[in-house]
Amino acid sequence: MTTDFRPYDTNGNMIYGGRACTAEKGVVSAGRAEAAEIGREILAAGGNAVDAAVAVGFALGVCEPNASGIGGGGFLLLHLGKTGEDVFLNFREKAPAAASPDMYCADPDTAARKGSERANYDIELRNVYGACAAAVPGDVAGLLYALEHYGTMDRQTVMAPAIRLAREGFAVTPLLRADIELHAPQLAAYGDGAKIYLKDGRVPEIGEILANPALADTLQTIADGGKDVFYRGAVAEKILDRMKKDGGRMTAEDLVNFEPKVMQPVRGTYRGYEILSSPLPSSGGTHVVQILNVLEHFDVGALEVNSPAYIHLFSEVFKLCYADRWRYMGDPDFRQVPLQGLLSKEYAAQLAARVDLTASQRPACGDPWQHESTSTTHFSIADSEGNLAACTRTINHFFGSCAVPEGTGFLLNDEMEDFSIDPSSPNCVAGGKVPLSCMSPTFVLKDGKPVAVLGSPGGVRIISSVVQVISKLIDHGMDIESAVNSPRFGDDILDEIIYESRIPEETIAALQAMGHKTRAYPDWDRIAGAVNSVAILPDGTLAGAADPRRDGLAVGI
Repeated sequence: MTTDFRPYDTNGNMIYGGRACTAEKGVVSAGRAEAAEIGREILAAGGNAVDAAVAVGFALGVCEPNASGIGGGGFLLLHLGKTGEDVFLNFREKAPAAASPDMYCADPDTAARKGSERANYDIELRNVYGACAAAVPGDVAGLLYALEHYGTMDRQTVMAPAIRLAREGFAVTPLLRADIELHAPQLAAYGDGAKIYLKDGRVPEIGEILANPALADTLQTIADGGKDVFYRGAVAEKILDRMKKDGGRMTAEDLVNFEPKVMQPVRGTYRGYEILSSPLPSSGGTHVVQILNVLEHFDVGALEVNSPAYIHLFSEVFKLCYADRWRYMGDPDFRQVPLQGLLSKEYAAQLAARVDLTASQRPACGDPWQHESTSTTHFSIADSEGNLAACTRTINHFFGSCAVPEGTGFLLNDEMEDFSIDPSSPNCVAGGKVPLSCMSPTFVLKDGKPVAVLGSPGGVRIISSVVQVISKLIDHGMDIESAVNSPRFGDDILDEIIYESRIPEETIAALQAMGHKTRAYPDWDRIAGAVNSVAILPDGTLAGAADPRRDGLAVGI
């Protein structure tokens, strides 16, 4: 499938404009133009936002294989226009029942490298590469559950565009090419990855068409036979074959027993707006609400966006709330989490009182941060019936575990790396446990009416990216495109403010004078996330904004 939109010029440089749209009947904002166009195709054919979300999800697994796919999992937040009901669907991957903390061995130097992104890696990278790194995939079960219970179309209709895309192919972008080049050795080591993503052993060129007929066949099999094909049938057998080759612990029972979970979203308020986001086992929604609760004690609107005072305030609040994440958060089926306290306005007031507006502080953390990749994908959809969908999906690292079950065309996740291999951590490995996440699909409402749909990939920086966009919408009255495109910053695992270099040097110097450690990354770098969003304007117009930091596009009807 081809699209007229290209996120790069003839020299392979990213183009940052032309990613937004306005429309009356529906908008799709997604991480690849091909997937966004497929969502629009479904809406134009009479489908609702859920039908479009399922179609976009399967399509992104084809054309953004470095970030998501049917070998992964995710979260879907829905608002149903006719009933006003809000639904959160959890199809995050689960550890195999036989998983245990001793299945991975920490590098002996880990203790000296606490806080380093490699501190949680197995010494032989078995929780990063190969099927031993894979948790039980939830993507197929989750997407098809959403379609069956909240959609209006059948599987064949909704999946047909993704199948077509896999057969016809899509253009390789600079970001995808860079990821293929970086992971080529691992893609060659664990199954069919090199056969799919390398052209006669070489990295494909920018603009070259990449097809995946094996994935097209797998998707067609699922479209014809439903989720049982994946969890009980021929696809399941191929997953288990890959497990045997790589020493993984996933069994047939693990696949058969996987079910998505319908939950209630986390709810909070910010300056008269209602915030809905992801509940545990994602820490994302809880900390989005918690951070906003603390920020509510300060006159953010009086601060110049990205001024020293603005960045300092946000950074200090991020650190206070992240300390709670490391200390308390884990799968609530395995440990007690003080959720009510974390979300309370009273506790936020206590945290706000600890913020020093003149100097950087370093609050103590209970546990080191567990590395979460800047991969993942997010898309947002709104339709003419008031239905909203915010979906964040992942295979964890770019290309997940790099393991491809033979003949299937899809990559297995490496979500076992999202657990801690420290037995004392609330997020340590355990059988049947769901790893902690930062994914934060989010709605913003005012007086019960939707205002914005948003979310982001980006690991731990998902939370800070989503919070910054929400604040810019509410505190500074920015339009959605400006809020998304504005330079962002975040707190790094090494207690640094990392920032886009569009932020002036004099601002950074002022932050350093307040005691902050800082580190620049390039303008428009995807490390700052990709907040693909839809705003619902007062007159009912839908405004979509895809984040220029990745390959996305917003389209409408």
